[in-house]
Amino acid sequence: MSRRPPSDKGWLAHYRELIGTWTRRSGSRQDAEDAAHDVVANMLRNGDAAVLDPKAYLYGASQNRLKGEMRRQSRREQLSLDELTDAEHPVQSDPESAIRAAQLADALKRALAELPLKCQQVFLWNKLEGYTQAEIAQKLGLTQSTVEKYMKRALSHIHDRLQDHAPH
Repeated sequence: MSRRPPSDKGWLAHYRELIGTWTRRSGSRQDAEDAAHDVVANMLRNGDAAVLDPKAYLYGASQNRLKGEMRRQSRREQLSLDELTDAEHPVQSDPESAIRAAQLADALKRALAELPLKCQQVFLWNKLEGYTQAEIAQKLGLTQSTVEKYMKRALSHIHDRLQDHAPH
């Protein structure tokens, strides 16, 4: 029994072309695949029946996703510690600084572990990954108001738990 070829209708017909186009534009196949995956997953979650032009939707939404990723990466530009001036260098010279840093990191991990998973995700995606609250809301399928509440809860909880580590 022979398999039927896939239909040329709908979003799936444009997926391979989309990946090729965005790989050329972004320079990274992985970024293109991530963007396309997020867009398709969001479309399927919300129902693709409302999408009148699947090709235009996929291209536009993927472009927005890739632009957002580039903005996030630019916000997270990192400098080597060697590139900092002495005044900017975060390293302290006293022998206990490494111990204090390790204790603070452990306290932060414990504080985060005490929070519900969604609060943890919101905090980490915003503070470490650089996602905006609107982007997090879209990724998690939540309202922006809910994401803001999770963020407030996480920040308040972490603030309370890390009081012993604040400089005197």
